[in-house]
Amino acid sequence: MSSAVVFAYHNVGVRCLSVLLAHGVDVALVVTHKNNPKETIWFDSIAELAALHGIPTITPDNPNTPEVIAQIRALQPDFFFSFYYREMLKRELLEIPKRGALNMHGSLLPKYRGRVPVNWAIIHGETETGSTLHYMTEKPDNGDIVAQQAVPILPNDTALQVFQKVTVAAEMALNDVLPALLAGTAPRIRQDLGKGGYFDGRKAEDGVIDWSQSAQAIHNLVRAVAPPYPGATTHLTGKTMRVLQTLVTKCTAAGKEQPAFYVKEGRAYAICGQGVLRVVQFELDGIAMSAAEFAAKYGAQRFEFNC
Repeated sequence: MSSAVVFAYHNVGVRCLSVLLAHGVDVALVVTHKNNPKETIWFDSIAELAALHGIPTITPDNPNTPEVIAQIRALQPDFFFSFYYREMLKRELLEIPKRGALNMHGSLLPKYRGRVPVNWAIIHGETETGSTLHYMTEKPDNGDIVAQQAVPILPNDTALQVFQKVTVAAEMALNDVLPALLAGTAPRIRQDLGKGGYFDGRKAEDGVIDWSQSAQAIHNLVRAVAPPYPGATTHLTGKTMRVLQTLVTKCTAAGKEQPAFYVKEGRAYAICGQGVLRVVQFELDGIAMSAAEFAAKYGAQRFEFNC
């Protein structure tokens, strides 16, 4: 029986740990994170799954300390698996497992290496993404590929919807290749790093809408940061507006009109740098408001965005 130490968090961590257990891998330890009280916790708990199966769990702020390294080295694991764990594992840790350290990444590597790959893929208008199991090195997401599973990104998919697909893709990729990996016959395919780029994390302020962009680009931003992420924001009538759902219309603005928000026939619209968006869901000053409610309070005239 092969043994493993698992570094994991989030839904991908839960589903991939479940795969390891289903295949009889002896998981000696789970390393995870304490939930951040400032973060919206909408995902499942890897700690709860580990407790259900009697697996010891630790939550170090830094897994690369001498104490944690010594604890893990004493277990003499065959493998490390990292499933949406947020800290980088340094060389001294990566040298411990006898048969290698592997990570599950939420993109089709080498594309979208780095942080929040699902959100970035949507922002860039990708029509496909997926999950990739690869060997870990000290540089993030650049080791040899073992398995991949693609999923589609539909035109109106939100980041949550795509992440749910990517979670299933991760489970499928690991489940399919794990017997070969345990047997020592799994493939190792070197990445062509020139075919992809590295992306950093995103902050709430990165969701501020630039209305000079096209309707399609703004639609991509809205769905990439829709709840449970912070949402796309702008200012209207001197108040903060959170745009939660949009649809690209076939309408075009007449001439070079200024970006503006208006209600027509019970529906809300936004004139963009190019094209017009239907604004399906939005909040004004933190209060959800329908198009009809907005028109009743502010009228049906056009309101330019306070960019």
